Parts: sequence; structure tokens; C-alpha cells
Amino acid sequence: MVYTPEIRHPVEVGADQQAHLVAWLSKRLGAQLKPPQLASLGYALEGGRLLPGQSGPVAQFMYRDGAGARLTLYVSTEQTHNQETGFRFAQEGQVGVFYWIDGRFGYALSGNLDKAALATLASAVYAQLEPAL
Repeated sequence: MVYTPEIRHPVEVGADQQAHLVAWLSKRLGAQLKPPQLASLGYALEGGRLLPGQSGPVAQFMYRDGAGARLTLYVSTEQTHNQETGFRFAQEGQVGVFYWIDGRFGYALSGNLDKAALATLASAVYAQLEPAL
């Protein structure tokens, strides 16, 4: 919700530097990250940033569609204590979020979309991330 409305500075490192972005965030999180490709669903990687988590750094990848709508994918590696692994949905105002745990990784995909559209995107993200991480 904080970075989505930003016009000039929505991300810290742009998609034009994707290799640098992925290497930097992977190093900071201590795990090899691979941002999912959502072009087939109309969303291109815009870039990402490093954010503070509860007990360490987390990665945020931002995507944008042709109309300018944005999605954010939040990835943390702080989930060793959490056993709740299923997809969960939450809504705050017009922003929906699907979040889930996979091993030590936690994911949250958020956007100003209806639940069904966001579920489709979250399933696509999950399908791409599971074998990579």
C-alpha cells in the first residue's frame, strides 16, 4: 500500500537491472530468489526493494500491467516457526492479499483486484516459486 501509488519511485531497483536486483535480494535474504514471470497474465516485473521484516530483511517485487495497475510480492525467510501453510486471503479497503508459507519462506501477493483475479495470480506465483526455492 505504501509504494503502489508512487509514480516516480515505486521500486528501489528497476527491472532493467533484474540480474542485479535478484543477486542483491538473494544475498540479503540468504536464499536464491527468482521473481516469478507473470507476463502471460498481463503483468511485467517493474523492480523491487529490500524491506525490514520482524527479524531480518525481506524482499518485495513489484509488477505492473498495461493499464498501470500494480501487484506486489513480499518474500520473507523468517517462517521456520510457522506451521500454517495454506493459502489465506485478507482484504484491507480495496487491497486484497493472498499469503502462504512454504518451508521457511513466507509469501504475500497483494493488489487492488477482486479475490478471484488475485487468486489466479497467486496460484501462478506459487507454481513458479515452489521448485525454485
